[in-house]
Formats: sequence, structure tokens, C-alpha cells
Amino acid sequence: MRDRLWILAGLAGFIALVTVPFWWLHGAAKEPSKVPNLILPVNATQCVAPAAIMRAQHMRLLISWREDVVRHGDRRYVAFDGKVYDKSLTRTCLGCHVKEQFCDRCHAYVGVSEPYCWSCHHEPQINIARSAP
Repeated sequence: MRDRLWILAGLAGFIALVTVPFWWLHGAAKEPSKVPNLILPVNATQCVAPAAIMRAQHMRLLISWREDVVRHGDRRYVAFDGKVYDKSLTRTCLGCHVKEQFCDRCHAYVGVSEPYCWSCHHEPQINIARSAP
């Protein structure tokens, strides 16, 4: 009789311990997450693709652009609306969006490390400090 109580208590403890991650995630999902405050470009009315597609697949688009330009020399992108863009992260995307106000905020929100794009594509830094004559 006493063993039955220990066995039931052990099983209850085991089940509670195994299901803690599920309960933890269930409780955390109810907390609203703070959406990043993105500063949209004022000089452009639309992107090369609709916002939903850009949110989900912008890296695929940029990689496809890179492959087309580097391997095939194709620099022309025809958007969904028929408008033609240059396949360039620096001239097309960064011509409208400011990296720190748009790209970095989104990447930080979703927990993505900085992509390797920025090792080549960046805004030039101006060195203001001058040496004394």
C-alpha cells in the first residue's frame, strides 16, 4: 500500500518535469512581443516586392540577385508591377532604407545575427579626424 503512494508520486513528478517545457512555452506565447519601430523610407512609395514577400523571402531574393549578377551578368530585375530595378543591395535597397533604422532593427527583433552581406555592402565611413600639420 505504501509503495503505491510512492509510485504515484514519482509518476506525477516525472510527468510534471517532462511537461514543464510545454507549459513554459505556452505561458510565454501569451506575452505580446514588442514589434520593432521601423523607419520606412519617405522618398519611396513601394518596394521591389510586396511587404509580406519581403518579410518572408528577402534573403532568397538577394541571393538570387547576387547569383544572377555575378554568374550571368543580369543586372535587371522586373518587379511584380512591371517596374524595372537594378539588382543591387547598395543602390536599390540601401537607396531607400537606412541599415541602422530598418535592417538592424528587424534582424535584432527576430534574433538573427548580422548577415554576411554587410561585409561588402555598407555605407562608407567618413573619417573626419585630421592630423595636425
